Amino acid sequence: MSFEPGGVRARDEAALRDRPAREARPPRLGRPRSATAELFSSLSRRDQRVRGEHYLHGLLLADGRKSVRNIALSLGRPDEEQRLHHFICGSTWDWAPMRAAHAGFLDRVCPPQAWVLNAVTIPKDGEHTVGVGRFLDPQAGRYVGGQRAFGAWYASTALSAPVNWKLFMPRHWIDDEALRGRADIPSTVTYESMEQCAADTVLQAARDWRVPPRPVLMDLRADADWQSARRLAAGGLPVVARIAAANRFIVDDPALSRSDRWPMSAAGILDSAKFSRRSVEWADPGGSGGTHTSWVAAVQVRVAGPGLGHHRPLVLLGEWRHGQDSPAQVWVSDLADTAPADLLKLTKLTRKVALDRSLGADRTGAADFVGRSFCGWHRHMTLASAAHTLRLLALQGGR
Repeated sequence: MSFEPGGVRARDEAALRDRPAREARPPRLGRPRSATAELFSSLSRRDQRVRGEHYLHGLLLADGRKSVRNIALSLGRPDEEQRLHHFICGSTWDWAPMRAAHAGFLDRVCPPQAWVLNAVTIPKDGEHTVGVGRFLDPQAGRYVGGQRAFGAWYASTALSAPVNWKLFMPRHWIDDEALRGRADIPSTVTYESMEQCAADTVLQAARDWRVPPRPVLMDLRADADWQSARRLAAGGLPVVARIAAANRFIVDDPALSRSDRWPMSAAGILDSAKFSRRSVEWADPGGSGGTHTSWVAAVQVRVAGPGLGHHRPLVLLGEWRHGQDSPAQVWVSDLADTAPADLLKLTKLTRKVALDRSLGADRTGAADFVGRSFCGWHRHMTLASAAHTLRLLALQGGR
């Protein structure tokens, strides 16, 4: 089965940007038996499949923000705007089978090595867009107004793509009946904490698609209680989590001359294990190219109370780059039997996701939905994720 980016691959990106909207034509994304046809196979009506292909093509062609108007103009079909808007926000098609088809395609052509749980803050104001609230943005280090969403990415060194999404819904969006009605939030949607929402993005997909229990890479530096990681571990998914150096553990490693029985900071534990560091060469999947060398130390630890892997052996992993006295990154995982070199290379998939997000999802409309429709947001994100994959395959020359 092929997945042909067709016209997108055949055109130079600069030419696409400069091409007048009235001359734009939808790229040919493959033969009828292609994965694009599979993507839309869950749509029972032909007119829905046509609208789906138009919307997907427009996400690839439209300049700037991927509004419905810009999508219609990029296709040379300005009269399609209302029909496309209804297809996304007013129709009844289920996005779940389409996400499963997208994941199934990636499973066949580029099997993922891990999940990467990616948190996204989308700055927005007011209540004209579903899910808007005020959140602490860990990267910005301040409170911002906007949406908080979580993407579950299939990740390998060759390709990464978001295959499932959840939108955190602040309590007032759930409890306010008028607001809930205007956003057309289904009755099955109840309030979840941000940590529940994050973990369920992966757990829901892994359960519904019955995929093997792949490791989940995630960032816990801003999650003091590790609630999302505990939910993933309880669901049978191995966790590889980046943590703050101040997090505390009890050393439980027979390889050390002394194992302390009181909690120590991760930084302190790794500092005492410097003598055991080993060099590891790794190829950067994040775009810088070439081979890099890091120094790595791994220590068996356990947590003092409830936390990630409370009943499992854990490994604390520190990575140093040349000339550093303190670890550049600190990770903890319940993959205690995995060789430290292999564990380090697995963490580098987060670099691949960061690169592919900048090349794909950030350019195919993942942050561009505006509107109160909860279902509309999910349909838009489903198609934006498929467009992400198409775009990356086009940049790679197709598969």
